[in-house]
Amino acid sequence: MLLLRYRILWIMDKVKTLKILNERVVKDTLMETLHIKFTEVGDDYLVAQMPVNSTTHQPDGVLHGGASVALAESVGSAASHIFINQEDYFVRGIEISANHLKSKTDGIVTATAKPIHKGRTTNLWEIRIEDEEGSLISLCKLTTITLPKKK
Repeated sequence: MLLLRYRILWIMDKVKTLKILNERVVKDTLMETLHIKFTEVGDDYLVAQMPVNSTTHQPDGVLHGGASVALAESVGSAASHIFINQEDYFVRGIEISANHLKSKTDGIVTATAKPIHKGRTTNLWEIRIEDEEGSLISLCKLTTITLPKKK
């Protein structure tokens, strides 16, 4: 019974986390401009989606690599943020790399951030950006730094 109660509370916390991310973090930012939406959170991962349309295209009508990198940094930084003590620390991205493997002209891309390394100060995230069929569009790595807030 206790395990079931814990699981129900964790599910409620996941729903609350997604609501906060989508209502407070996305609003009035580049994420809102690109229509990025956080869709799933787990014990050590975060998922976000972004439409592929004229808002995220490069001039020849395919998904812009910069839009993919913005999606990757958004989901990786948010993942770092939700897995720390937010009262005492904040997160900044310090390096990102991306390999764009497949082009896409329309639909939705989904980015999943999972940790490669979770340290006290730096975190390294792998962000896989996939299309609706699960084909890999871009593979990104993001390094974030966790810094103490000034009191």
